[in-house]
Amino acid sequence: MTKNAIAVAGKVESRILSLRGQRVILDTDLAELYGVRVGHLNQQVKRNSKRFPFAFRFQLSAQEFKILKSQNVISSDGHGGTRYRPYAFTEHGAIMAATVLNSERAIEMSVFVVLAFVRMRRAISTNRQVLAKLAEVERRLETHDADIQDLMEAIRELINPPDPPRRRIGFETPVDSPKNRSKAPKLRTLRFPK
Repeated sequence: MTKNAIAVAGKVESRILSLRGQRVILDTDLAELYGVRVGHLNQQVKRNSKRFPFAFRFQLSAQEFKILKSQNVISSDGHGGTRYRPYAFTEHGAIMAATVLNSERAIEMSVFVVLAFVRMRRAISTNRQVLAKLAEVERRLETHDADIQDLMEAIRELINPPDPPRRRIGFETPVDSPKNRSKAPKLRTLRFPK
């Protein structure tokens, strides 16, 4: 792929959004890429509505439209932006739009649209693989952490052994010695009246 083609595919890729769990491109961006007015694009799509099932094209909900406006993906009404809820085209919808427009630029740009979607799909797949590997590493580290903690505790015990039992200092009387305790006579306790 030439440098120009990579640049165009990157430009297209930057316009792809994630909505409703799908990668889509808005009608305004698609019309600009295909070199037509948004109204003309949507008019051609309406004329060929059988080619655009819901899986290919859908209109944004009011909430999605509001979120995209707040993220500056769509300019607000007061600044000359769109006043209607835009349509989102999936990869297949974008290709189908190029066929109904039937202009040289639309056909040329549809190739870049496909390339952008493919590159994005590869990137997502790669990210999933990387995330899976990271999860595996984290899981291994957690088990290793427990093993390392046990090892560190064993090393601490070896470094700081417990104190040996202390011997009592002093003399033991024959009555107090453990050998003589059972032989010693038992003393009676005397109680005095109060």
